[in-house]
Amino acid sequence: MPIRVIVAEDEAIIRLDLKEILEEAGYEVVADTGRGDEALELVREHRPDLAVLDIKMPGMTGLEAADRIAADRLAAVLILTAFSQRELIDQANQAGVMGYLVKPFQAEELIPAIEMALGRFAEVRALEAVNSDLRMQNQALADSLETRRLVDRAKGRLMDEHGMKESEAFAFVQRRAMERRVTMAEISRSVLDGRLGP
Repeated sequence: MPIRVIVAEDEAIIRLDLKEILEEAGYEVVADTGRGDEALELVREHRPDLAVLDIKMPGMTGLEAADRIAADRLAAVLILTAFSQRELIDQANQAGVMGYLVKPFQAEELIPAIEMALGRFAEVRALEAVNSDLRMQNQALADSLETRRLVDRAKGRLMDEHGMKESEAFAFVQRRAMERRVTMAEISRSVLDGRLGP
């Protein structure tokens, strides 16, 4: 499938040139606009792979739109600007922009900038997926350790107060959890607070 792009550039001639360059290179321009606020809405509506945004537009700047697009990981963002000041580049980086191109640019500069932006965006999403998996694994491990701690304490109480052997106390907790269709941690809490016994 072709890479889907939204173009936001307030100068109509440049916008048309961009569309033509992109389409000739095999990209699909799904929408275009001359306003930053409309660019944000179009990205939310069409969910493109890439948003090419001019930095200065009416309604909302390209950086403001980029910040919102990047915050929700809606698309990779490539910023176009006539300015190359360090401050703007820093602002673009802080806004989550994945690529930056200074106007006037040549057609042969645009495609590598796009590919770099798409590549960086894919890396960010992959890292986020890995981090999410690690958080889930850490939470599962923490839950497992908490369950084990609670079950051990509940077994101890059943052994001390009801003269059960360790295997009997464990079987009691396990059986009650299955009967009530709750976790062993919940049964253990009930044993520990005195609501449940043999």
